[in-house]
Amino acid sequence: MSQRPKLSTTIAKENYAYLESLVKSKKAKNLAEALDMGLARLRSMESRARLERDTAAYFANLPAKAAGEEARIEAALDVSADEVDFDEAPDA
Repeated sequence: MSQRPKLSTTIAKENYAYLESLVKSKKAKNLAEALDMGLARLRSMESRARLERDTAAYFANLPAKAAGEEARIEAALDVSADEVDFDEAPDA
């Protein structure tokens, strides 16, 4: 097992109660794991938001010719997606 840095701090009562609830419900083994889970979720949300901003900036700055090509690709993917049954289990 890798060495984990020690962290000693105080947190809001409601946050501590939330971490304890994760442990009590067996979603986390202990408070440290519960805290790691919460921080992992936060980091994931921040990454997703950054990707959304970067994607929006990319499309906002596309030259007209490239934007037209992107629109044609989008339309083709839309038609293809309509043909896929996402609820059907794949053949094994």
